[in-house]
Amino acid sequence: MSKRIFTKEQIGKLLQNPCVAKCSAKSITYNPDFKVSAVRQHKEQCATVKEIFVRAGFDLEMIGRETPRWCLKRWSRIYKAKGAEKLAEERRGRLGRPRTRKLTSADRIKRLEAENAYLKAENDFLAKLRAKRAE
Repeated sequence: MSKRIFTKEQIGKLLQNPCVAKCSAKSITYNPDFKVSAVRQHKEQCATVKEIFVRAGFDLEMIGRETPRWCLKRWSRIYKAKGAEKLAEERRGRLGRPRTRKLTSADRIKRLEAENAYLKAENDFLAKLRAKRAE
């Protein structure tokens, strides 16, 4: 995590950029179209990271010289693994264990059966471990 903190003036300037969806004192949320476009420019046109961000109107001194490189690296990894649709999807705050509130009965049963099988396997492993220690 970066230690930079944007001032109100910097936040205002960043929010004027069409490539920025949101901005707070500690982070910038980039427009999904910009993410996809940046990855494609980097892959297809062999544009450098610096060129892409400068052409998009970003001040590298303000956002940090290394920030664009790390952003494009992360976006490229997602683009390669999951495609442009997943890259354009905002996932911040929705990581981790999936919610179970909106599961159908069949999906819930399937999930509980998988959990049950996992717990049985864990119990078997622990029983074997205890038996080995008792020897």
